[in-house]
Amino acid sequence: MKPRNNGEAMDAVGATRHFRTIFLSDIHLGTRGCKAEMLLDFLKVNESDTLYLVGDIVDGWRLKKHWHWPQTHNDVIQKLLRKARKGTRVVFIPGNHDEFARAYCDANFGDVELRREAIHEAADGRRYLVIHGDEFDGVVMYARWLAVLGDWAYMVVLEMNHWFNVARRRLGLPYWSVSQYLKHKVKNAVQYIAKFEESMAELAEKRGVGGIICGHIHHAEIRPVGNILYCNDGDWVESCTAMVEHDDGRMEIIDWSKVRDVSMFDSYRGGSRKTRSLAQAEVVAPALAATGTDGVPTPVDLPGDRGESDVEPTATRAPRSPSPVEG
Repeated sequence: MKPRNNGEAMDAVGATRHFRTIFLSDIHLGTRGCKAEMLLDFLKVNESDTLYLVGDIVDGWRLKKHWHWPQTHNDVIQKLLRKARKGTRVVFIPGNHDEFARAYCDANFGDVELRREAIHEAADGRRYLVIHGDEFDGVVMYARWLAVLGDWAYMVVLEMNHWFNVARRRLGLPYWSVSQYLKHKVKNAVQYIAKFEESMAELAEKRGVGGIICGHIHHAEIRPVGNILYCNDGDWVESCTAMVEHDDGRMEIIDWSKVRDVSMFDSYRGGSRKTRSLAQAEVVAPALAATGTDGVPTPVDLPGDRGESDVEPTATRAPRSPSPVEG
């Protein structure tokens, strides 16, 4: 049984919520499966002192084969850069799909820090290794051709998932991830996830930290693995999940698809947005730290939003060369 929200989250989703830290990964900008509208909605009402982008923010693999870059993907980049300019510490840790940025690690691009990995110290004193995780995926490391083949098959499943949810929406049904369902039902996938989690925990022990925060496998989870607190913040192509750190150091994963009942077609068409209270949202995992188990940019107007846009108009922005962070 999945635990529910502990009640400390915002009662009205429209109100801005501030966290100590937010962790996002596997956004896969540049693919049709990316839920950019949902992410923009999340970023609009959730602020933090620090924002970690834990890899696969831009999908270079797919962009090399087929250029897909709608306005909403541009808006996500602008929103992230705007947060950095306004004082949020933004740390970008490239993954295997945006590995082109790894050549620039340990450098800063404007207000964004690029790092190969990072050590995050939570408010409760627990130290976490923050890393994408592909380095410990045998398929990616030793059989890249198989990883590329798997990526193609995965995109086919995501395309099926998209049209399946278009049909569900027309029937008045909420979003439901086909790929997540298959992942939980296929024995080899379950074994792969378990082995990945164990490998991450072993790495954390070797580094002398009490926890590890990663992405890569598109499976949000917070659970103790031995003496290590394993944390995976999920993705924004299947489940639309983010991990947040509260002011007392507790970690929590929020499934934004359960908070916002909206389809991608509604967003494109400017349809209405159904809002649920976050207190009713399904939270994938509770804060376990307390258990002692150590084209041209234009303003975006999301459905239902009013007032000044968070994306700056083109006319007010000075031309500049794109950085790796900007895709």
